[in-house]
Amino acid sequence: MRHFTIGRRLAVAVAGITLVGLLPGTSAGTTYKAPLGNETQTAAPRIEQLNRGLISVHTGQGNRVSWRQLADDPAGTTFNVYRNGVKVNKAPVSGATSFVDTGAPTGAKYVVRAVADGVERASKFAAEDSLTLNAVPGEAGIMASSRDVPLQIPPGGRTPSGENYTYTANDASVGDLDGDGQYEIVLKWDPTNAKDNSHSGYTGNTYLDAYKLNGTRLWRIDLGRNIRAGAHYTQFQVFDYDGDGKAEVAMKTADGTRSGTGQVIGNGSADHRNSSGYILAGPEFLSVFRGTDGAVLATANYQPPRGNVSSWGDNYGNRVDRFLAGTAYLDGTRPSIIMARGYYTRSVIAAWDYRNGALTQRWIFDSNSAGSQWSGKGNHNLSIADVDADGRDEVMYGSMAIDDNGRGLWQNNTHHGDAYHVSDFIPSRPGLEVFKPSEWTSEPTHWMGDARTGQIIWSAPSCGCDNGRAVAADIWAGNRGAEAWSASVGGLRSGTTGGQVASRKPGSINFVIWWDGDAQRELLDGTAISKYGTGGDTRLLTGSGVSSNNGTKSTPALSADILGDWREEVIWRTSDNRALRIYSTTDTTTITRPSLMQDRQYRLAVAWQNTGYNQPPHPSFAIGN
Repeated sequence: MRHFTIGRRLAVAVAGITLVGLLPGTSAGTTYKAPLGNETQTAAPRIEQLNRGLISVHTGQGNRVSWRQLADDPAGTTFNVYRNGVKVNKAPVSGATSFVDTGAPTGAKYVVRAVADGVERASKFAAEDSLTLNAVPGEAGIMASSRDVPLQIPPGGRTPSGENYTYTANDASVGDLDGDGQYEIVLKWDPTNAKDNSHSGYTGNTYLDAYKLNGTRLWRIDLGRNIRAGAHYTQFQVFDYDGDGKAEVAMKTADGTRSGTGQVIGNGSADHRNSSGYILAGPEFLSVFRGTDGAVLATANYQPPRGNVSSWGDNYGNRVDRFLAGTAYLDGTRPSIIMARGYYTRSVIAAWDYRNGALTQRWIFDSNSAGSQWSGKGNHNLSIADVDADGRDEVMYGSMAIDDNGRGLWQNNTHHGDAYHVSDFIPSRPGLEVFKPSEWTSEPTHWMGDARTGQIIWSAPSCGCDNGRAVAADIWAGNRGAEAWSASVGGLRSGTTGGQVASRKPGSINFVIWWDGDAQRELLDGTAISKYGTGGDTRLLTGSGVSSNNGTKSTPALSADILGDWREEVIWRTSDNRALRIYSTTDTTTITRPSLMQDRQYRLAVAWQNTGYNQPPHPSFAIGN
């Protein structure tokens, strides 16, 4: 027997017993399951080792240089800046990690060195030279820069039904594949005939490429004819799972998948496609690939198997092939692979460890065995966060949370939705919050809840409609904490004041990005970035010659803090698919903080960003507070 606190009340938990109705203010039907196992704090998690992410942009004043502050920089660390080997700063650079080298020539190379306790520190990495970006026109006085990463477009093909197709650069992720402290890009190529699960028809093969930021392609993986192409089929994870300092790539594979080194998984001649283009037979695998060359490192049978297709909610292959994926520190120290199947009805989440060259299943959660109250809770997306502050991550799966041990933590009697956000949206209350809309016409149109318990803090009444889009983020300094808004509810709602209307609703309901240097995020939609204002949104950047992805979702290939200071970059594909164009802000900021990528929750959010209906990454804290 174990005692723990819920809200302001003391409860008693016996392992495996579900406690109902103990949470103050909890809506009817909320279920909270006591966590099981050892709750002592585990060893500190491994922090991704990064270089300074140094970038240089030539402007009218000279070269503006920007770099990362790192989590292990001692307090009071300052920096020296070297151009072509010669120190150019007269006084140590303190505060925001940027420097303007007045009158410097374009193309100059820079290195920065940290100075702690009066001693200049050597870099952890052999190569720390700056990456050059080009200044590009910004708007509203906000400066910007960009860099192209050249791509190699896969050859097109022809389906068995005689349809020709070509390829489009789609979702991307990042990881340090070769251990040099700099991120590489892993890019998914979609054929132009990629399908939503609800649509029949053959598709071309899905490919994954890895590129260095100079455009060097490291490898190409061909998932083969037995992996259907579309937003819901291939969720790939890029992360260092075995702790060797180099990221691996994990994803679902099948007969005929060909690795970056030419290895063929399963039966290379098998063709499991039916006459409607669906793949409802044949083996399914989970494979881990080496980041440096794309070689297969380990393969296991995918869990759960599809089994009887109709048991997932239909008999033609729509719901059985709805996959999600993530990465989580389930033991608080080392990352595990999360692979999931289903969310409309049955939901199954499996956790895997990749250690010492082998895949081992850690646990599996199945709503069929957990009970009917756990069915239909999943979203088109997930999040990973330590919501109970025990040092170990939970899997946030729509209207339910799965504890680090694979047991259901909570479900709050709401159901499936299309958008999902988890962070410290209400700094005045302890812990994290979750915000989501609902497709269910009989439920709250959207709600903000306690991420630890699922207790609904505030909500909007049912609109009798499918509320497809929603965002929560701090976009307006005129309201404390984060704001929230959704497609079917009017106004910009204040998270702190119980969802009351705080101002006008923004002009987009999509991604958000830290761009202009203050603590509030900006609106990222399609190929534009805008600043929210009570009288209207102000355009800060319009991408040139680029396109967004995923149809009406209009999402970038990736948005994350991958270069320079703590603010975020956005990556769009060029409209001809010949490059990925990285945009970075060069505007000034007074905020000094480590790279967002060294906040565990944010880094894991970048890993799952490509999953399902892409969502923006959120950190575990509120920058403005």
